[in-house]
Amino acid sequence: MVYRIRHRTTYLYEDPANLCHNLARLRPLDLPRQRCLDFRLRIMPRPDLASSHEDGFGNHVDYFAIQHPHDELVIEAESRVEMRPESQLLLDSSCAWDQVHALIAGTGDAQLVAARDFTLSSPMIPRVPGLEKLTDPDFTPGRPLLETITALNERIFSTFDFKPGFTNVATPISEVLEKRAGVCQDFAHLMVAALRSLGIPARYVSGYLETLPPPGKPKLIGADASHAWVSVFIPGQGWAEFDPTNNLRPGLRHIVVAYGRDYSDVSPLRGVTMGGSDHRLKVAVDVNPE
Repeated sequence: MVYRIRHRTTYLYEDPANLCHNLARLRPLDLPRQRCLDFRLRIMPRPDLASSHEDGFGNHVDYFAIQHPHDELVIEAESRVEMRPESQLLLDSSCAWDQVHALIAGTGDAQLVAARDFTLSSPMIPRVPGLEKLTDPDFTPGRPLLETITALNERIFSTFDFKPGFTNVATPISEVLEKRAGVCQDFAHLMVAALRSLGIPARYVSGYLETLPPPGKPKLIGADASHAWVSVFIPGQGWAEFDPTNNLRPGLRHIVVAYGRDYSDVSPLRGVTMGGSDHRLKVAVDVNPE
């Protein structure tokens, strides 16, 4: 499957902005199951400074600065990505979940050392009380790791309500846990927090998901959106991905842009602006198969 992705972000300033510095993480990654065939980033007005680099998590980052007055900023990323089927993991071939901490602790193996970093708390995923109520029913002694993760994925999907606008980027995990509602970012943060509380390495995934219109209805332009899900380290098998918002294992329709500890590591756009007063933000995403 080959997808064409268009992600357009527009900032409209009440008064002209005089200066801005921004980091964009918009280029899909090259992975065993996906390959970025083409990527173009257009910024209007034209930046005075621009460069690209790879961050500490292996994500592609574009830096740009505009050093003259502007009343509108448009960032448009266009990608063409080839997706391939991924080999399926066997539920009964994973170790018991309560063996994971011992397997990755004190080892010098580079892959396990790297995974161990994702058991630590992070800026948006601190240690919070009450997570045991979410994990205790499924993480019984000796149960296979993949089986417990699949059960947790389903539990979040079935016991939390998807409510757009109910939370924002700063809503803490404790509030999501209490209110039992949120959006994909909240559910990804919650699942990562639950797994880390048990010593299981988990990371936050940012990307795109092709949305399908209701039967007989046309697909609306700009109706798609960025999506978030979870990647979990399975000793002996590597990283496996889970989507608690939709209760499934990501496949051909899930396109990865960035991995990180939490949303703060992978936000599509991040920066500072001088001037501009208040502003309006518009985001439109299209994910279409060729």
